[in-house]
Amino acid sequence: MTTARSQNSAAVVESPTRLEEFLPFHKPFLGDAEIDEVVDTLRSGWLTLGPKTAELEKKFATALGAKEAVAVSSCTAGLHLALASFGIGPGDEVITTPYTFTATAAVILHTGATVVLVDTREDYPNIDPELVAAKLTPRTKAIVPVHFAGVPCDMDALMDIAGGCGARIIEDAAHALRSTYRGRNIGTIGDATVFSLYAGKNITAGEGGVLTTDDSELAETVRRRRLHGISRDAWKRYSAEGSWYYEVTELGYKYNMTDINAAIALHQLDRVESFHENRLRLVALYSELLEGVPGLAVPPEASDGESSWHLYVVHIDEESLSCSRGDVIEMLKADNIGTSVHFIPLHHHPFYQERLGCSRADFPNASRHYGTAISLPLFPTMSDDDVRGVVRSLTRILEENSR
Repeated sequence: MTTARSQNSAAVVESPTRLEEFLPFHKPFLGDAEIDEVVDTLRSGWLTLGPKTAELEKKFATALGAKEAVAVSSCTAGLHLALASFGIGPGDEVITTPYTFTATAAVILHTGATVVLVDTREDYPNIDPELVAAKLTPRTKAIVPVHFAGVPCDMDALMDIAGGCGARIIEDAAHALRSTYRGRNIGTIGDATVFSLYAGKNITAGEGGVLTTDDSELAETVRRRRLHGISRDAWKRYSAEGSWYYEVTELGYKYNMTDINAAIALHQLDRVESFHENRLRLVALYSELLEGVPGLAVPPEASDGESSWHLYVVHIDEESLSCSRGDVIEMLKADNIGTSVHFIPLHHHPFYQERLGCSRADFPNASRHYGTAISLPLFPTMSDDDVRGVVRSLTRILEENSR
């Protein structure tokens, strides 16, 4: 296989499908509005948690139809705050999927609770509700579904399961801003939902996250705990109407968003619909051009709602090829095309194997989804010609390496 890889890579460098410039897997768009808002923030002298963060929270809640939105330093921080604020800790169990980034499980471990992994569905790498139900115990206190690539999980089934045992639903919606489930926005269904505003997400703050909920008590607890457990509106201490006096009312963290990050996100949120429309156009073109290509499966449409299309993940059939998934990725790179793989499942990592007592043989559906996945470039400022260039390269690679 090593020889085949070196021969293929050498051939691709000179191939007619090689793009003139490198096309990254993702590239954020920041316009003059974002830049001007950041400059305004810098000139204001208010750099950390402050009025622009509060403005973003109101705007975010309104956009989704949620009662409350709380801005934090990352999606990871939001998930940790949600778990901790629901009182989840040692002796409790939290069910989640192995098909996710490490943060989803890591925050559960940070609370002292036990991670219980449940395999994905056979047809898509979202958590399987039937398997969730089979894993319930009296210690189950929360379920953390992950809306992979923006395709919504079966939330009605999961909500029914959680309601029957008194567990909380905390949605990892890092991929799912602008996703819907049966007419409802993701962000308005579970007990808490956490979005990512990382640089590579559908909209960005550079770094950041937002927790949404209809539980006002939870929102207030998260607001205090994101800033050391200091009483509400602690940031106003440094404003004209503020006071020097404050009280620490509970154990908290340093998980607040800054106004610099919020300044970026305010205008990114204004662009969410136009970004989504561009993604839909690019996805439609990808699927049209790739449908029926031998050795390749295109991603399915969401069956119970609308995907945010955070990722466009194709699956290759290695049995029909003389090369591996890794070889295909390297050949695409040689053609100046960036890709990624989402995700290396948790049970494939040494830490989780040791900590949770699992192995790569566990959770076969997740392993199968991972083993053939390639995430192709997808971002709103891509052109149709960019998509055609990716398709030409990928099609040629598959044809040249077919058995």
